[in-house]
Amino acid sequence: MYKAFEEETGIKVRFRESGAPELLETMKAEGDASPADVVISSDAGTLYRFEAAGLLQPVQDPALDEAIPEHFRQKDGYWFGLARRVRVIAYDPDRVAPEDVAHYSDLADPRFNGEVCMRSSTNIYNLSLMGELIGRMGHDAAQAWADGVVANFARPPQGGDITQIESIAAGECSVALTNHYYYVRMTTGAPSQQAAAAKVKLSFPEQDTTGTHENVTGAGIAANAPHRENAIRFIEWLASVDGQSWLTLETKEYPMIEGAPLPEGLDALPDFKRSDFPLDELGMHQSEAQEIFDKAGWN
Repeated sequence: MYKAFEEETGIKVRFRESGAPELLETMKAEGDASPADVVISSDAGTLYRFEAAGLLQPVQDPALDEAIPEHFRQKDGYWFGLARRVRVIAYDPDRVAPEDVAHYSDLADPRFNGEVCMRSSTNIYNLSLMGELIGRMGHDAAQAWADGVVANFARPPQGGDITQIESIAAGECSVALTNHYYYVRMTTGAPSQQAAAAKVKLSFPEQDTTGTHENVTGAGIAANAPHRENAIRFIEWLASVDGQSWLTLETKEYPMIEGAPLPEGLDALPDFKRSDFPLDELGMHQSEAQEIFDKAGWN
C-alpha cells in the first residue's frame, strides 16, 4: 500500500507498525519531537484515545469531507473513517437457531448458560460495543447485560476473535462475538480455517431494532506532524478508489468509498441494517464500559 502511494505521488513513506497502546505511549514519550505524520488505527474507540491524549490535530479538508460520509468522520476533523467493520454474533447452526441470536441481549439469556465464548473485556472491540449499549440502554441495563453474559461463559475470556470462531467449531461453546472480517478471512484462508468457518454462521444483530454495531478503521493527522500537507494527501489517497483497494482487499473490511471493489468473500454476507450510533460517543463511554465489565467479572 505504501509503495503504491509512493509510486503514484513521489512522496516517500516511512512507517512504524505496532499495537495501538504501544504507538500511543511512544508518541507521548516523543512529545513535540515525534516524527509521526499520520496515525492509522482500527476502531473509533482507539482513535478517541489518540485524540484525547492530544496526539491528533483537527483537519478541515473538502476532499475528505466529500469522500467520507459525515457519520464516519470525527465532527471536528480529528480523524476520518476509511474502512467499515461490524461486530456480529458467530454461532453453531447445529445447536443454535438464527432467531435465538437476533439481538446482542440474547447472549445474556440463561438458555446460553455455559455456551458463550468471549475475548477479554479490555479489547477495544468489546469496549466500543459496550459504549454503544451504554448510550442506547443506560448504565444499569448495560450492567445487567454484562452480568448475564459473564454468567453464561463457557470458559474465561481468552484469545482473539478467530479463537472464538475456532472454539465454536471445536464444540467448546455455541455463540461468541466477532468482527465480520475475521470470519471472512477464515473462509478464504488456509484449509484448516476454511473447515472451521464452515461449521459456523454469522448473525447480524438488531435488524428489527437499531442495526448491527458498526465501527471503522481510520486515520488522523499527528498533532506535531512535520509534513502535514503530505500527510493529508496520504489520507486523501486512502479515501480514493485505488487507496481503498489496497486498504481493504486483504483485511476484508467494507470499503468506505462508493465504487471501491468489494473484497473477496464479502459478497457472501447478507445486506443488513447498520447502526447509526455516533462513533464519537464510543470513546466517551470507554471508562464506564470498562468499569461495567470489571464489576461483572469479565476480565
